[in-house]
Amino acid sequence: MNGSFYIFVLITSDLIMHITPDNRLKKLIVIGDRVLIRLSKPDDRTPSGLYLPPGVHEKEKVQQGYIIKTGPGYAIPMPVEDESWKGEEEKIKYVPLQAREGDLAIFLLSSATEVMYEGEKYYIVPQSAILMLEREEDL
Repeated sequence: MNGSFYIFVLITSDLIMHITPDNRLKKLIVIGDRVLIRLSKPDDRTPSGLYLPPGVHEKEKVQQGYIIKTGPGYAIPMPVEDESWKGEEEKIKYVPLQAREGDLAIFLLSSATEVMYEGEKYYIVPQSAILMLEREEDL
């Protein structure tokens, strides 16, 4: 055994997230009130059974995907204290985001920024562009 192991976490029936000790997504830091989203696999058929060509769903104004990472939230400005005896510690406080990792987010595509990271497509979305979340409470 070479010391590496694999863990599989089932987030929903559509998405299985492969986590390893050296997970490449751990290197990513999401800033502020933004979230990193991977699109869920769209249905490639219409309700009547017709097959849709690739890329049709990407043109829709509203998309859905799973939240992979979240930023720390909205930064709260700290009051300026002019006391010389205090240290120069700069403690930043944040109002946390409502979105959490593993949630299914329905968001506005017009506010999202598409990025490619190691061959996969992700979207960086501000929390204000998220319309609705679906969360499994027992995760």
